[in-house]
Amino acid sequence: MILSLGLLFLALGALILRVNIAAVLLLVGAYVHLAWGDGELTYIIEDMWGAIDKEVLLSIPLFLLCGSVMGKGAIAERLIRVMRSLTAPVPGGMALATILTCAIFAAISGSSAVTLIAVGSIAYPALIKDGYSKSFALGALATGGTLGVVIPPSIPMILYGIVTETSIVDLFTAGILPGLFLTVLLGSYTVFANRHVAREQFSIGEFGSALKSGIWSLFMPVILLGGIYSGYFSPTESAAVALGYSLIVERFIHRQLSLRDLYDTALDTTTMMGALFPLLAIALSINLLLTAEQVPSQLADWVAGFVEDRTTFLLLVNGLLLIVGCVMDMASAILILAPLLQQMGEVYGIDPVHLGVIMTVNLEIGLLTPPVGLNLIIAMTAFREPFSLIVRGVLPFIGIMLFGLIVISFVPALSLWLVG
Repeated sequence: MILSLGLLFLALGALILRVNIAAVLLLVGAYVHLAWGDGELTYIIEDMWGAIDKEVLLSIPLFLLCGSVMGKGAIAERLIRVMRSLTAPVPGGMALATILTCAIFAAISGSSAVTLIAVGSIAYPALIKDGYSKSFALGALATGGTLGVVIPPSIPMILYGIVTETSIVDLFTAGILPGLFLTVLLGSYTVFANRHVAREQFSIGEFGSALKSGIWSLFMPVILLGGIYSGYFSPTESAAVALGYSLIVERFIHRQLSLRDLYDTALDTTTMMGALFPLLAIALSINLLLTAEQVPSQLADWVAGFVEDRTTFLLLVNGLLLIVGCVMDMASAILILAPLLQQMGEVYGIDPVHLGVIMTVNLEIGLLTPPVGLNLIIAMTAFREPFSLIVRGVLPFIGIMLFGLIVISFVPALSLWLVG
């Protein structure tokens, strides 16, 4: 137990001192092998190789590349046109169209950053032109982009499934209703906040024209998610199908993707994976040894001695993850905390799939909270607006998301009903 606590305090201390996350994981890995292994640090390399020898890891670069391809192409633009023609008679129609487009695009890309950039580059100028305030437009886009980590396919859920050995298909299935629930909450607030904005007439002609131009974009989530849930595709195969479909549509149908664009997207994806895979390899190797030595279960038993009921545990977990989301990126938080929290959750009868959704939604909110909030930084860079303006814009949306988090945490059926 003392060794387990030593590991926890070592990791927290290094993070508080702002040590690079890769160095933190290597430090923790060395500690784990010295404390619980046979003292041979060279075995870390062997464990790292065994940990990443998983086919499902291929789905991460494939989904990232797919999202980048769509960001360079016309899929996002055509989705916005369809949604805008559909929501024209609703108060705040353009803002609602933005939220709905983010939700659909999220069901294709699996990435928050890609969703924000692809949709925001088109929707932000349109929102400003239609008279929405800059703060509201930035808040809606930054928050809508976060739907990419909850609505399947979700790259953070893939990471959670890998490090906790939870079914990724079950996680994807569990993310559907919470993702739709959050979309409804955000859409409802958008309509309410803009109830005095002038409406437009619904045009069947414009809707038909938009639908015709965007039909290939709308087919993609149907093919992708239908293939996963029907059992025809594994998560990795679905990522390959999504990439192949997006390349064909953007290159040969929409004719919006040049060979130079394809080169740039491949280079960007390779750079991202070069940063992520070493972290993943180190974290998984640590998890292998910790699990073999039953360290997570020892820590879970220790926590159970202080926390008596499920409700208190969920409140503590949510509080911890909200704080972690403020100071740590999502991938690092999942790699470090997910295995420990899963073991603790089992003590209180919390389904690992439900816990995965709770963790994802908490860290989704972390994308909107300073100082590390990734979507805030992306919005500031992409739209060239002051950081303080973006923070003001997301504040009401964070309140909506927190309400959604409470419901998702304490109503497990919302996540588990479709899982069966």
